[in-house]
Amino acid sequence: MAGAGGPAGGAAGADGGECRCGQCPHGARAGHRQAVAAFVALREEFAAGRGVPAGLAHSAGAARQWVSDELTLSAREMARRGTDEGVAWLAAVRGRTLLAVWGAVLALLVGQSLTALDGGWTAARTAGLAAAVVLASGLTAAALRHGVHGGALAPLIGEDGRLSTSRTVAAGWAGAVLYAVLLSALRLAGATPPERHRLLQGLTLGGSGALLAVLAVGCGVAVLAYGLVAARVRTGRLQKVPAQRPRAADLLTNDAGRGSFPDVQYVLIQAAVLVLALVQLAGRPEQLPRLPWGVVALVALSGATYLAGKLTTGGRPVILSVVRSRELGDLAAPVRTGDDIEIRGAGFVPPGATTPDRLARTVVRIGTVHVSVPLVPVPGGFANPTDGVLTVPVPVDVEPGRVDVRVITAAGVETDAYPLDIVE
Repeated sequence: MAGAGGPAGGAAGADGGECRCGQCPHGARAGHRQAVAAFVALREEFAAGRGVPAGLAHSAGAARQWVSDELTLSAREMARRGTDEGVAWLAAVRGRTLLAVWGAVLALLVGQSLTALDGGWTAARTAGLAAAVVLASGLTAAALRHGVHGGALAPLIGEDGRLSTSRTVAAGWAGAVLYAVLLSALRLAGATPPERHRLLQGLTLGGSGALLAVLAVGCGVAVLAYGLVAARVRTGRLQKVPAQRPRAADLLTNDAGRGSFPDVQYVLIQAAVLVLALVQLAGRPEQLPRLPWGVVALVALSGATYLAGKLTTGGRPVILSVVRSRELGDLAAPVRTGDDIEIRGAGFVPPGATTPDRLARTVVRIGTVHVSVPLVPVPGGFANPTDGVLTVPVPVDVEPGRVDVRVITAAGVETDAYPLDIVE
């Protein structure tokens, strides 16, 4: 955070001492809020019919384009501020992840101390605490190594900037199994020969096979989910836009922020089975958790449902029809240059692309001419573009005759060509 005598400090003083330096989480957050407030105020002013220069009032098309350009400029500033906030948040979350990791170790110590009041402190409790410290130390090293990418959360964040449900579940199982193995290893290190033999019996494949199968399912689902999404994005069958920063809600929602049944059931079932495994480990720390094979089948079914959701959700944008946009009182007529056309279809606004800066990236190609879809503000949002309808003018550069119309979304996916006849 800049000092009071610097530029950021001066800006902060003008707004009651709130920092907007952009170099710290508080400053980036405040700057983003200010940019959002400025954009909303501008959009609402235009939606109410105010703010348009008098020289453009005589031309509805020119006024609409000017409004769209002004909103686009403000949206880009808002997006830049949002990106700065996301970067600052990732850098700051490292400390929060470390606090959560070592807080869990402290909670384990408190729990062991309370349970030791009756039976006394045992070698098993020492091994459990030591295993937790070793695991926490490894996570701390990873968090320090990836501090600017989210600390210990870095491996759980997908390429789209969201928390990955499959990676988080796989990491949860990997951490639990690693803790159980470390616990057994530390107990073996200090065990007598008879006790060592009994501990080794608890590590046999016959007893731990179900646990390893659950771990394999979790890791396999994470790998397959990544491959499915990457392949569908490359072939244009899935539209992906990056998020400003990861959120905990990403584990249970789709890219649009709405609850996703495949994700919710996968997380809940996996969490329930993981709790079952940890309870078994706490009751019998001398062996790996022995899960029933029926539970393994439930985990596999949940993973298959999650992968089926990854395979079937989303799709390419499609144009269903193109018509001349007609105002009330207009006579029926063919499409000519200078007219507005209404493109009807589906998938024009990808999930997660409803922010104004991404809406402004929607483009329509008419023949060889690329037309940016204008932002048309209404109170609380935009009337254009929408997921199912786009309205754009036909530029005078378009030659009369039959031309192909294509829509290019904010995700970079292009629709198939739709023929349109333009007359002189």
